[in-house]
Amino acid sequence: MSRSLATSPTGNRSARFPASRQADLASFVAEKGQVTVADLATRFDVSPDTIRRDLDQLDADGILIRTHGGAVSLSAVPRADTGVDIRMRLQTSAKDRIGALAASLVTDGTVLMINAGTTSLSMARHLKDQRELTIATNNLRIPAEISPKVCRDLYLFGGSVRLGAQAVVGPLSFRADGNAGDIDIKCDLAVIGVGAISASGYTTSHLAEAVMMGQMMKRATRVIVLADSSKFGRQLFAQISPLDAGDVLVTDQQPPQDLQTALDESGVQVIVADGN
Repeated sequence: MSRSLATSPTGNRSARFPASRQADLASFVAEKGQVTVADLATRFDVSPDTIRRDLDQLDADGILIRTHGGAVSLSAVPRADTGVDIRMRLQTSAKDRIGALAASLVTDGTVLMINAGTTSLSMARHLKDQRELTIATNNLRIPAEISPKVCRDLYLFGGSVRLGAQAVVGPLSFRADGNAGDIDIKCDLAVIGVGAISASGYTTSHLAEAVMMGQMMKRATRVIVLADSSKFGRQLFAQISPLDAGDVLVTDQQPPQDLQTALDESGVQVIVADGN
């Protein structure tokens, strides 16, 4: 019998060749967004090891993202517990365009705060031509990613670490020398990547991060919100702020009409990074 026929957990032979099964598997993952190895093995009547090999191959081909115990679609909206390494591989083209455009809005000498998140990280990576920036962030990836030529000073907020998100959560202040207590801070610009955006405002999945993001907005003279189009029309667990807390929304597609109307009424300028 042909070696290309896979054995199911029950000992039956699947009559489908790997290429055909992998194509169907990829379509199924794209439809569901996020799946487990066990679910796929049951659906396609093959062993979990066969599914793992299929997923490894599809990940190598850039068709989906292999995760511990399963896979996610490249276009999936990440769940609250999705790690930063996986989220960095979702909506990559849109995030890169958004990051490049947002970075172009930052001028030399700006004092800015940048929150944790993959779209914010993309923006920081595109800060290449600016000089004399003062940056304060809770994004653990930024210190290793940003060019030393860009920054006059780079500060990392203290607090507890969310390892999966590569984020620090804590107060927006820094300890002074001696017994002077904490020093409160202000900035020219806050760049905030959000988890979801609707007419009700900006939301994210983690309560403590929502508090920090809202405080960054309040301490900034100007606020740029970053959100790719997969975030439109959604609401997550924790409210960050109403729409009017942002001055500019940088995104990859024009928002749907109801959201666009709400943004207009809130005085938020929408800038679309469409790749042109």
